[in-house]
Amino acid sequence: MPDNTAVKLRDRILNIAHRGARAFAPENTLEAFAKAHTIGCDMIELDVHLSADNEIIVHHDDNLLRCTDVKDKFPDRPSYFISDFYFEELNQLDAGSWFARELALPAESRQGFLQSLTPEEFARYISPQDLARYASGTINVPTLGQTLELSRNLGLWVNIELKMLPRMYPGLTDAVLDLVDEMGLQTDVLISSFDHEQLRRVRQRSPAVQTAVLTNERLALPGEYLQRIGADAFHPGTEPLGLHSLTRTLDAGAVSAVRKLDKRVNVWTCNDKDEMRQLIAAGVTGLISDYPNRVREVLDELGAMID
Repeated sequence: MPDNTAVKLRDRILNIAHRGARAFAPENTLEAFAKAHTIGCDMIELDVHLSADNEIIVHHDDNLLRCTDVKDKFPDRPSYFISDFYFEELNQLDAGSWFARELALPAESRQGFLQSLTPEEFARYISPQDLARYASGTINVPTLGQTLELSRNLGLWVNIELKMLPRMYPGLTDAVLDLVDEMGLQTDVLISSFDHEQLRRVRQRSPAVQTAVLTNERLALPGEYLQRIGADAFHPGTEPLGLHSLTRTLDAGAVSAVRKLDKRVNVWTCNDKDEMRQLIAAGVTGLISDYPNRVREVLDELGAMID
C-alpha cells in the first residue's frame, strides 16, 4: 500500500457510481442515483446534454434509442437526438422498462456491463418491488436540476460529465455552471469532459468548481498537462493504464505523476475487484464503477488490512 496509516481506505478513496448504480437500476435516472446512496457511494457520475429548448438533460447517449421508448412514443421523427426534442416531449418517455427487459434475459444476452451481474448481487440489490417499478413506465429522463436537488438531499457529491463531443452543444458549459451557481453547489460538484476546452471554460468562470480531464487515450506528462489547463483531477479509462494490455498489468507511472502534484486520479470503469486492488495499490483517489458494491467490498477488505 502507498502508506501504512490506520486511516480507513474509504476515507481516502471515493466510491463513485458510474451513471448511478447502473448495474442495479436504469442508468442516469433518479432511481440509479438513489440506489447508489443506499449502497454507500460518496459520489455519483452522470452525463448531460441540452434539449431543443435548452433544458439540461441527464442521459449518456446523444440519442434516445437505447434507454427509452422514444421510437414507440414518437414513431415518425426523423431524428432521435436529445437536441431535437423539447423537454415536454422528453418528460413523456419511459426510461426504465428497457432495463427490466435486460434483467429478464440470460446473463450472456444482456448488455455488456450486466453480463457479470451475479445471482447473489441481483437478489441483494434488486428487489421485486424495484423490478416492478422499473417496468412500470413511470421512470423519467431526469434534468440536471432534479438530480442535483436529489444529490443535495442525499449528501452525495456529483461528477457532471459534459457530453460535448461530437455534438458540441452551444452554451452547455455555461448553462451547467449557471445552475450550479444558482443552487450554491460549487464545492459539491466535479465537472469532467473529453473536450478539455470546456474545462478551461469552467476554470475561467469559476475558481471553486473542480474539473477533471477525462480520457481514454494515453497522455504524455499527464500531471504537467493538468497543470497547464488548470484541472484538479485526472479521469483515465482502464485501457490507457494497461489493464487491458497483453500482460493486464497496471502502468502506474501516470497515476504517480499526477498524485505527486497533489491532484486526484479517479479511474473508470472499474468493475473487476482485482483491477480495483491494483489501482488502489498504485494510489488512485477514486474508482468509478457500475458495481459500487464491489468497490465498497474491496475498500472494506483493504481498510481492515491496514487498521
